[in-house]
Amino acid sequence: MIGYTTLGTNDLPRAAAFYDELFAVIGVKRIMDFGRGYAWGTGMDKPGFGVMKPYNEQPATVGNGVMVALVVDSKDKVDALHAKATALGGRCEGPPGPRGEGFYAAYFRDLDGNKLNAFYMG
Repeated sequence: MIGYTTLGTNDLPRAAAFYDELFAVIGVKRIMDFGRGYAWGTGMDKPGFGVMKPYNEQPATVGNGVMVALVVDSKDKVDALHAKATALGGRCEGPPGPRGEGFYAAYFRDLDGNKLNAFYMG
């Protein structure tokens, strides 16, 4: 159902470097450059993730209650994404671990304060 998500940034080069390194952990690469932002994914026919400067040219802000969840295929990848995000300067919002039956997740914020989650079901 989801085609793509985007998060705002006030420092595009910094955000691009963060996500290039973060997504390399799970083999995801940058697939688009559209001037005021970039997108990452595994193919143009699959859901994507973007980061950009807001279209209205106002400062990017964090949405209260907004979160992007990234599904991965192992607990090890949840752990690796969380570790990489915090090593790159992101902030921990909940360490890796079980969050109910069959749901393993970790939560973090990127350099702009956007909240993300990496999770594995199984």
